[in-house]
Amino acid sequence: MTAGHVRTPRNFSPLERRLIAEKVEAIAGIDEVGIGCLAGPVVAGAVVWDYGAHPSGITDSKLLSKNKRRELFEYITQKALSISVGWASPAEIDALNVLEASRLAMRRALASAELPPEFVIIDGNKKLPGIDIPQEAVVGGDKTVMCVSAASIVAKVLRDELMAVFDALFPGYGLRENVGYPTKQHKEAIARLGATAIHRKTYSGVREHIAF
Repeated sequence: MTAGHVRTPRNFSPLERRLIAEKVEAIAGIDEVGIGCLAGPVVAGAVVWDYGAHPSGITDSKLLSKNKRRELFEYITQKALSISVGWASPAEIDALNVLEASRLAMRRALASAELPPEFVIIDGNKKLPGIDIPQEAVVGGDKTVMCVSAASIVAKVLRDELMAVFDALFPGYGLRENVGYPTKQHKEAIARLGATAIHRKTYSGVREHIAF
């Protein structure tokens, strides 16, 4: 693909191509990040992509370097028709379980979308309950569906930035580097320092070190 070339619909996923052919204009991709973390929220991103815009290497956030994610995040904020995020706090994760909390974050992301979606594409094998919008779940959608890939980048970048803030508030846990994931260093810090307000109290590796 040459620089400046606008990707045509046939280069997108089959589902996106079908929706474009059916004149669906507001197609929202949605993805979450933070499911497997010991600390911090689950964050869901929802992106309504402009399918006339060059995708510029957008793919699953997990396949990108930190610098590339930031670069693409800036591009997405310029080119997307709508970007929104939803959060579910550690307390909500503990109260609901992480699956239900991630669904709550997704619903919040969709509810706050500036451009109401006409169709939602979700990464995974389960549709999102509790919404009255036509939807489809796509396994591996964060790698194969443009708007879902964009949503994964938005969610990852914003969550990482929040964890950097928490790193300053709760020093010693390495939250800027591990962003809440259960690294050896993070688990050792919890054992040594105890759990903080942003740790998930029901998770193994955390609950054993809560002071009552």
